[in-house]
Amino acid sequence: MKLNFRLQSEQTAVSDAPVVLIHGLFGNLDNLGVLARDLKTARRIIQVDVRNHGLSPRSTEINYPAMARDVLETLDDLGVEQFDVIGHSMGGKIAMTLTALAPNRVKRLVVIDIAPVAYQQRHHDHIFAALEAVSEAGVTRRSEAAALMRKTIDEDGVIQFLLKSFQDGEWRFNVPALQQSYDKIIGWEKVPAWPHPTLFIRGELSTYITEAYREALLTQFPAARAHVITGAGHWAHAEKPDAVLRAIRRFFAL
Repeated sequence: MKLNFRLQSEQTAVSDAPVVLIHGLFGNLDNLGVLARDLKTARRIIQVDVRNHGLSPRSTEINYPAMARDVLETLDDLGVEQFDVIGHSMGGKIAMTLTALAPNRVKRLVVIDIAPVAYQQRHHDHIFAALEAVSEAGVTRRSEAAALMRKTIDEDGVIQFLLKSFQDGEWRFNVPALQQSYDKIIGWEKVPAWPHPTLFIRGELSTYITEAYREALLTQFPAARAHVITGAGHWAHAEKPDAVLRAIRRFFAL
């Protein structure tokens, strides 16, 4: 499946491998825009909408190998052989899966606040309930949708994030398919050890990467190093963009 994408660059020379940015659940290619706007001064940037999100095609098949193959097919169409990749949350799991499907094409990997493990806690059930309530009510204005969502979601920042994908009374992500495949989204199938440069960026206040996952992480990514963003939660790149960008620039030697 070929994905909707955005290609950005302010370079005169484009010989370096591009950086591919992959967003998380309920997002779109704009979600890592703060990273794209900074990094495009030094590298070519490719932002993608993953399947069932944004303007990319929809499918009832949702699993990490399928979503990673979508990225590879899109890059093939662009004539991209090797690339660096940055993924947040679900996008981080897609990025990690790319190392299994195309181990020699991925040069360096940055994973933002997700571990290569199957999670047991269902963090998003209240979000699915809010999304369904909006759809069932048939509202078309964001203010109306927000009022309904506040009955289920306490964090206004989460509501505003979700509403970025609410257009003309429709969600720009495939709510039924995502809900049906949610166990696969929070799940994980172990990938072969990938011994190349890997950076895990963790929000200090987040529970998505903990010491309990250290062995699983290093087994699959033995060259990994970690960087903690002080005072940040799961959306570290949005909460502390300067700190995240400093870590990424050091890692990429920019």
